[in-house]
Amino acid sequence: MNDLPQKAFSLLHSVFGYEDFRQGQAEVIAAVLAGGPVLAVMPTGSGKSMCYQLPALVDEGLTLVVSPLIALMRDQVQQLRALGVEAGSLNSSNDDEETDRVWQGLQSKTLRLLFLSPERLAMEGLQQALARAGVKRIAIDEAHCVSEWGHDFRPEYRHIRTAVEAIGNVQVIAFTATADRNTRADIVGRLFDREPKIFIHSFDRPNIDLRFAAKEQPRRQINAFLSGHRGQSGIIYCASRDRTDRIAAWLNENGHEAVAYHAGMDRDMRARNQDRFLQEDGVIVAATVAFGMGINKPDVRFVIHADMPASVESYYQEIGRAGRDGLPSWTLTLYGVEDMALRRRQIDEKQIDDNRRRIEHARFGRLAMLCEAASCRRQALLACFDERAEPCGRCDICRGEVALYDGAIDAQKALSAVYRTGQRFGAGYLSDVLTGTVSEAIARNGHDRIKTFGVGSDRTKHGWSGILRQLFAADALASASEEHGGFRLTEKGENILLGREGILLRKESPRSPEATPRARKGRPEVTQGLDETDSALFAALRRRRLEIAREEGVAAYVVFADRTLLELVRRRPLSLAEMAGIHGIGAAKLERYGEAFLEVLLAPD
Repeated sequence: MNDLPQKAFSLLHSVFGYEDFRQGQAEVIAAVLAGGPVLAVMPTGSGKSMCYQLPALVDEGLTLVVSPLIALMRDQVQQLRALGVEAGSLNSSNDDEETDRVWQGLQSKTLRLLFLSPERLAMEGLQQALARAGVKRIAIDEAHCVSEWGHDFRPEYRHIRTAVEAIGNVQVIAFTATADRNTRADIVGRLFDREPKIFIHSFDRPNIDLRFAAKEQPRRQINAFLSGHRGQSGIIYCASRDRTDRIAAWLNENGHEAVAYHAGMDRDMRARNQDRFLQEDGVIVAATVAFGMGINKPDVRFVIHADMPASVESYYQEIGRAGRDGLPSWTLTLYGVEDMALRRRQIDEKQIDDNRRRIEHARFGRLAMLCEAASCRRQALLACFDERAEPCGRCDICRGEVALYDGAIDAQKALSAVYRTGQRFGAGYLSDVLTGTVSEAIARNGHDRIKTFGVGSDRTKHGWSGILRQLFAADALASASEEHGGFRLTEKGENILLGREGILLRKESPRSPEATPRARKGRPEVTQGLDETDSALFAALRRRRLEIAREEGVAAYVVFADRTLLELVRRRPLSLAEMAGIHGIGAAKLERYGEAFLEVLLAPD
């Protein structure tokens, strides 16, 4: 952090109200201020936006931020203005007054951050106006959208490089939370004219609890989970619009505050539901993935997948909506064979080329492996992003909530089938071999005559597919071919096959009641450690926050995040001067909201 000017630390405290940078932020900000191209791969909740917001204030130049969603632009602009930062966006939801304000800021060169969609940035007349406004840098958010290797490919991102060249000699910086090696290479080739300085930070979100469960009675499982999260904000992702509506209605019938969100809803209703989720505490939104990148609510305490996500990257992004304030948060992912069949069918029905289809099947396959994992979930998840980790001790498997058994014999049967068929076939073919199912391909290849044929007839094909997926997740099997798939043995797989190493496998049917996460009794974990008086004060501060948010028409966290309210409770400042040292309270927020919250803090019990 010695490379950072003192001004950066002063603004971090006076504007944002933070004492220090989050892990990894300082080195990225230093590289941005140095002026060269930068690509930063940082996990959700790690503070990527600070890496382009703070430099814009330090050098007092104009930073363009390319963002994929209007909701995301609106959210960031609201937060920046609450901090006293000159920021704006140009998008179709602006009224004339807002658009005029932005253009005045551009002409007077007082605007520090301007948020645009890639489509609007591509407008030739706008490019010329931006060139005259003296743009210093262009920050590209959700940069993985530029790559067909990314899980959210958006063709309009491909035009950003042309727009950069038209605007002139400006610095390009790009940010994403999920980018594997292929995606990073594609981002570099399509957004930069020279090799950028690349930062790849840990993908780990240690404050997020990971749980998976095979679907048995989904509503019962969801209800058991929610019993430990009364009064908390959360998201339930569903695979279809109809299911979203039905789950939202069911939640309301069962005493929860819930709204639905999907692309098929009336636009005004969708906006109202989103605003209610953002502004109020304890609201659950049942949503399709249309409710995605535009949500930056820091105090989402849980994310449930009522249906299996589309890929590991999608799963990581979606659970990343939880716990952005760094406080404990929880996830539950329900999965079943029907989900897997649906996701594979959706990929097959997409209007995409064969190469793209292969990529998406491979990504979904990694998620299936994660669901079937018999060892630490966090370890398996991070491995999908080429990151090694020790067992976390905090996921459902590490806590012993998933039934395991000595799987050496079953593993040897499966690994033998892989070996004796030539180490090139996939789970479906191998499951047929193990169960003794004669297909045309098996007969043609003569694999109905090998020693392993039918050795696993005591299990279903689905059961053997699950074991093969677990062996892949445990690194006993690897992909035989990037192009054609299939399995081959690894060194670990050979050791298991030859009896030199053992392995635990997950039982095909999880034991009851552990298939459902245990309901947690008592106070929600975020406020654990607060006594009855402190809890009442926290609730009072939240009510005051809601009043202000409604009055100003902004999300509640734009006023103060939960972390700030908790610190107010624990430190009990008696004056505005003491309040100035609280996390998240910079000069502008202290002036704007300090008296209102001090009134609550000083009120007699």
